[in-house]
Amino acid sequence: QVHLVESGGGTVQSGGSMRLSCAASGRYFSIPVMGWYRQAPGKQREFVALISGGMNTNYTDSVKGRFTISKDNAKDTVYLQMNSLKSEDTAVYYCNAVVRGGANLNSVWGQGTPVTVSS
Repeated sequence: QVHLVESGGGTVQSGGSMRLSCAASGRYFSIPVMGWYRQAPGKQREFVALISGGMNTNYTDSVKGRFTISKDNAKDTVYLQMNSLKSEDTAVYYCNAVVRGGANLNSVWGQGTPVTVSS
């Protein structure tokens, strides 16, 4: 069983910064990919950013240049540094991990942490 625990959400003014963290715990062999998704009110969940074991990163266009994803492999913790926040970044942010347990790969989700950007 793998658990993801997110932290760092809250309310910030437009133009401000915030850092989200997501720590993995439990029994697994490795976590090849970790990432962040978000779901705004009334909208579908969307991809934000991901980082692979080789530290390759990928971002959705709307956050490029503003958000930075990073990972501490020793702690199996992924971070999302969000700068120049806009009201449209308001959403519940979910951590996702692709976890290798033996021969299988499983997708695991965190419980979500809300981010509100006030104008």
